[in-house]
Amino acid sequence: MATRFLGRYARLLYRVTTQAPAARQPPSANRMIGLYGTQCCALVSKRSFCKGVMAKDEVFTSAPFRTELDEVLEKATVPEEVLKAWEQLGGDSNQAARTLLVWTKLMRKTKGKFQPTNSSAMDSRLRDMMETITKHIPTVWNNTLVSILRAVWVIGLPNTDPVLKSIQTEVMWRLRRLNPKQLAFLAEWGTVPTWRQDVTIVNAVLKQLELRWTEISDAKTVSMLIAKGEHMSPALMDRLEDTALALAEGFTAEEIRKVCVSLASMGRRSVPLLRALSYHLLQRPSSEFSTQLILDMGFSYGKLSFHQSQVLQRMAAELMPNVSELTSSDVTRFAKSMGFLKWLHVPLFEAFVEHYVEHSEMYSILQLCNLLMTFARLDFQSGKGQQFFGKVHPVLESSLSGLEPFLRTDVAWSLCVLQQARPHYLTPLLQQDHAAKLSEGSPHRAENYRLKLLHLAATLHLEHPESPKTADTSSIMNAVPHTASSSSLSSLQSNLREALHTLVDGRVELYQTGVNTVYGWTIEGEVLIDFDNKPIDFSKMRAPHLLGGGGQQTLPEGSRQIAFLAWEFPNFSFKSKNLLGRFSMMKRHLQLAGFILVDVPYYEWLELKTQRQKLAYLKDKMGKAVAEDMAK
Repeated sequence: MATRFLGRYARLLYRVTTQAPAARQPPSANRMIGLYGTQCCALVSKRSFCKGVMAKDEVFTSAPFRTELDEVLEKATVPEEVLKAWEQLGGDSNQAARTLLVWTKLMRKTKGKFQPTNSSAMDSRLRDMMETITKHIPTVWNNTLVSILRAVWVIGLPNTDPVLKSIQTEVMWRLRRLNPKQLAFLAEWGTVPTWRQDVTIVNAVLKQLELRWTEISDAKTVSMLIAKGEHMSPALMDRLEDTALALAEGFTAEEIRKVCVSLASMGRRSVPLLRALSYHLLQRPSSEFSTQLILDMGFSYGKLSFHQSQVLQRMAAELMPNVSELTSSDVTRFAKSMGFLKWLHVPLFEAFVEHYVEHSEMYSILQLCNLLMTFARLDFQSGKGQQFFGKVHPVLESSLSGLEPFLRTDVAWSLCVLQQARPHYLTPLLQQDHAAKLSEGSPHRAENYRLKLLHLAATLHLEHPESPKTADTSSIMNAVPHTASSSSLSSLQSNLREALHTLVDGRVELYQTGVNTVYGWTIEGEVLIDFDNKPIDFSKMRAPHLLGGGGQQTLPEGSRQIAFLAWEFPNFSFKSKNLLGRFSMMKRHLQLAGFILVDVPYYEWLELKTQRQKLAYLKDKMGKAVAEDMAK
């Protein structure tokens, strides 16, 4: 610290005194000033402790002069011109390195991939070029050396080749003198799987980056490294994410895209970084919102389940004018991403429907299945549904039976949600052999498909009672029982059950909670009321919705079955009060089964603070539901 302070003071003193009039400077002072000036200039040439180490040749070597070889290389269009220029003009090691780089670039552009070969078997001019590099390799600049290593990796020199060994040895010696950007380039190139890289060098580069991550100071380098995150250690990735958060303002739209796609592919849900990148992406002009960027950002948000409504609105607005230019893969990919996010933009999805109607021949059966499943998840009912399904059903008639069992079940279930399922789509799926195929896999997956089979049977039984093939649907529903969920109760569920208990004055025979029906749906609370809207005992009453059918007594005349449904935040579309398709189908099935539904959404229940308010709320909702039923 004292040395640096003295150097700065001497330099300042030298500048001040040299600008003063010469008559005021005694000879002794002039000699002393000259001495201090020489010392401070030498001191300035030394690096400070806070700066990275530079190669010796880069510190003291002046900028290269432009030569005739450089002019020829700029005009070269084929590799042979480069070799001729080197043969005629020659040059030092740095010129040989630049020539080799130009030759490699032109070879890749004109002839494609290289055939691996030893340097001794190459063209004599190319061999002379490489020998010039290796003979004076200590004088090659760092940037050029890094590029040369990449070039020999691209060329495919064998590991035993002396040229490759010489360059790799020099790179290993200089690793500590390479700046972070050069290390990042080596890390990026060294992780390309199609090249023959030296694993030792790549690992050493990654280690250097992990030790010197604080020296990374530009957004391009950070985005480059995060894009190769699968090769980085978790500790380095954490630090790179912190650095990216600090440099987020300097990211271009393309760099934001690369970072988000990389985070999504690794499943790293760094919420602060995603928020920062989303904010700065919104500031970008429309010209930077390319179709590829929109599709990739949609994929990233969907994969990481990250919601940013302003970015989603902006992407939808930018994509709308270009929907007609999208491919079928682009449409299904973006729609599927929005389905994962539970975000429905009606005008955009209407444009997707119109795209399918106009270009249905472009869509494969798998793409159509993905589109249907997305529409069902979001409960999207298009205004052009008749035209859309007019083209969908002919495709399904010929292709549905050929799908694998799980996908076939998903598509049929989606059609049930969209109220487009036909009986002959469902009947084959309710056979025992098909149910046996769905039992394969993890227990959670098997349980999920058991529920879907119950929903298919319920659709066939409740929505198509006139079908002659529905005679045995009751036995099918009883054969695939709905098991109770093992998950703990939410706050809404537990509070609602307590309120119901108070509503019937604690008489347990007057209500039920957590009722698992044969239709595959769970009713949060069930009450049977008489014509005066008072709860009555139904423990011995017939209950077709229960496994076993309940008791033997018929329901009293004028009685009504009330089902209380608790709707949590995940049951709705994002930033909406519209239920997702699964739960819309649940309401429809329970209504067809004879229930009067009382919806208890979370956003209304949270406003109720006291038990009295909750009881008044339930009574009011029950009264309105009964009145609506009587008015039908």
